[in-house]
Amino acid sequence: MASEPTKLPSAYNPREAEEKWYDFWLEGGFFQAGKDPNKKTYTIVIPPPNVTGNLHIGHALNNTLQDVLIRWKRMKGYDALWLPGMDHAGIATQARVEARLREEGVSRHELGREKFLEHVWDWKEHYALAIREQWRKMGLSLDYSRERFTLDEGLSKAVREVFVRLYEKGLIYRGQYIINWDPQARTALSDIEVIHKEVEGKLYHMEYPLKNGNGHIRVATTRPETMLGDTAVAVHPEDERYRHLVGQTVVLPVIGREIPIVADEHVDPAFGSGAVKITPAHDPNDFEIGQRHDLPHVLVMDETGTMNDQAGPYEGLDRFECRKRIVKDLKEAGVLVQVETHVHSVGHSERSGAVVEPYLSTQWFVKMKPLAERAIANTRSGEGVRFVPDRFEKIYSHWIENIRDWCISRQLWWGHRIPAWYCGDCGTMIVNRNDPDTCPQCGSVNLTQDDDVLDTWFSSALWPFSTLGWPDDTEDLKRYYPTDVLITGYDIIYFWVARMIFTALEFTDEKPFRDVLITGLVRDAEGRKMSKSLGNGVDPMEVIEKYGADAMRFMLSTGGTPGNDQRFRWERVESARNFANKIWNASRFALMHLEGMKAQDLKLEGPFSTADRWILHRLNETTAEVTRQLNRYDFGEAGQVLYRFIWDDMCDWYIEWAKLPLYGEDEEAKQTTRAVLAHVLDQSLRLLHPFMPYLTEEIWQYLPVEGKSISVAAWPQRNDAYESPDSVREMKLLIEAIRLIRNIRAEMEVPPKKEVDLLVKGDEEVLAIFRRNEAAIHRLSGVGRMEASPDLERPARAMSGVVTGAELFLPLEGLIDVEQTVAKLEAEWKKWDREVKRVEGKLSNANFVHKAPASIVEEERKKGEEYREKREKTAARLAEIRGE
Repeated sequence: MASEPTKLPSAYNPREAEEKWYDFWLEGGFFQAGKDPNKKTYTIVIPPPNVTGNLHIGHALNNTLQDVLIRWKRMKGYDALWLPGMDHAGIATQARVEARLREEGVSRHELGREKFLEHVWDWKEHYALAIREQWRKMGLSLDYSRERFTLDEGLSKAVREVFVRLYEKGLIYRGQYIINWDPQARTALSDIEVIHKEVEGKLYHMEYPLKNGNGHIRVATTRPETMLGDTAVAVHPEDERYRHLVGQTVVLPVIGREIPIVADEHVDPAFGSGAVKITPAHDPNDFEIGQRHDLPHVLVMDETGTMNDQAGPYEGLDRFECRKRIVKDLKEAGVLVQVETHVHSVGHSERSGAVVEPYLSTQWFVKMKPLAERAIANTRSGEGVRFVPDRFEKIYSHWIENIRDWCISRQLWWGHRIPAWYCGDCGTMIVNRNDPDTCPQCGSVNLTQDDDVLDTWFSSALWPFSTLGWPDDTEDLKRYYPTDVLITGYDIIYFWVARMIFTALEFTDEKPFRDVLITGLVRDAEGRKMSKSLGNGVDPMEVIEKYGADAMRFMLSTGGTPGNDQRFRWERVESARNFANKIWNASRFALMHLEGMKAQDLKLEGPFSTADRWILHRLNETTAEVTRQLNRYDFGEAGQVLYRFIWDDMCDWYIEWAKLPLYGEDEEAKQTTRAVLAHVLDQSLRLLHPFMPYLTEEIWQYLPVEGKSISVAAWPQRNDAYESPDSVREMKLLIEAIRLIRNIRAEMEVPPKKEVDLLVKGDEEVLAIFRRNEAAIHRLSGVGRMEASPDLERPARAMSGVVTGAELFLPLEGLIDVEQTVAKLEAEWKKWDREVKRVEGKLSNANFVHKAPASIVEEERKKGEEYREKREKTAARLAEIRGE
């Protein structure tokens, strides 16, 4: 028995249950993997949340789906490991800490690197505790004994190992290139950390005068402040308009610097004037042209986006202020000849929101094409990672097939510091796994480590194997790697999923996970993306506080389909809470009749009633379907199948049917019903446990079943002995009949306690079903006298209906006041008839049809259809009551 049988409280208290059972699970070690080496493994590593703040509703969705899978597999007998961890989130976390320090009037530069990092570690510890508490509140069955952090000692070792190996293979290099620069965070960004937005700006057309005084050449730019760094004007070599000018020079306005006119095939002669200004230090395409023509690189801004000493009279101005000033000066000089409105794509920092500046800088890069080639081959071979839904594989493949080198250095202090040192005496650069003591070239101890840190995604890319102990050949790595599934959002396929695949293939020769399940976003009720600016975010802790963790989990896990967004609506959480209450009340009823029972007292031996055989058959079907849908990662469908079985079949029908034997005198039938009820409730709770762990554990502990916790109870299996298609057909007919009788009673406003007569006409096989279930029909539909015969004549005045294989008649004599009901229905018929004529009159009016808005006309048409339908139904009821 799970626990000593006592009465289930009258109402479910989520807060009390959540506190109690999470401690129970942890103390029992139920979440800890590795206890039985003979079990087959199932592994998920959590997408590590950033230690920048609290978890949001998207985390709640992602984590709930993982927990459903891991609890399900644990119950199926797997050695299931769900490995928790967190990400240091370099740029984001440093930005948060710097902002807090600014509020205190302190900058990181005043503190110095070591002191600043102490503040960041304090921040990390605070939010790590908060995140663990949120994991607890959500009921996540994580193996905390294996928790990792991207800056812990083991992962730092893995990061250095990967860096050094890639460097030694020539796949990591250092060089001067145009990179994406965030002037606010003062760091480089990779291409996928830049969000491109359509912005309305200006296109400035300028005329650069030829040095020889024989005219000018026109160029255009959206960023006139960069012209201060122009080192050439380029034209296409086959452009007849400019061929004679190649090799000549123009004078750069304002600055007065002479710059050459060069010919380059990159220039599109059909775009604009066919001539382009070349600014190698501030544009990636210009950088490539500059390399080909050996042009100088003139950098005119510093790392904050402020104009530097190369900007001449504009030194010290912010880049956008400089733009205004230089446009004014160019106009006055007569050089600016046209300004037109121009909508173009402008890059913004994904982290700070600042406008990104293409910027010449010395950075570290990873050559991605060699790594991508292996990933492409892996996918094309059919052995690659399986994307669910599969449409996301095309997105992933397109990106890796067109990949560019990855800028991995960041000008931050928080992160994995690049393992490169420079000798102050001979200039040698040393890349090493360990901190070197002396220069291998000259023996000097005057070594300085590179100030930069690695992109956060560099360490995150190693997550599936570094968390299990790589590069050491640990037991966990051998047992749990590769992992089974990754659940993540479509927004980080490039950032994270692709990079994990690259690095895993390169360093472990295996794909990091078998499947990637892509989730959508959780949007607000209006379908908008949740954001601070809109103020429409939802705190999962607030949801749990109001409705309990199980209601939130069930709502999120069943609210969408793989890969698609879902909308958060409070009424859906309330509906999930109502489901929990329905289960609670049904369980209270069942436990009341199981009081004093032991597991061995409740044997499923029969003889079974039709309702018993039906519910056992439906349990079989539900078990098979829930298992099938979970195998497909269709959590929504699995949950809905379970919801319908528990709410409709078990609660609304079987429990009501069970009251007949349970309150009857037949002890054998009573005991059989108890056994079936206990079994169906136990198995239903097990099926529901991955979705609603707290509620199910709370109820299960009262059940007379063997086991310590439902979290490690065996997952239900389909049992052929309980297959009974005949009982399904029989129950379907009876339910259909009972619903029909109830509907007629409601329609005729028959008081609940008043019994009605029932006449059934059909073949003998169907009539036999009605006869042997007369007691249930009586109890569930308020039928008094029942007559079942194949030769019945329709009564003169009766309400009727058809079910599968039979006609049902409910005589009205003595049931209702016929004259009063006829008068009421006649008045109702006249009302609908008036409405039909009113609408028909309106729609026959050409002025109305042609002048009214189309939506109003369509609305009137729909009303007409609705009124006609109601008029016809009222007429049919009148005919039945009159006996026509």
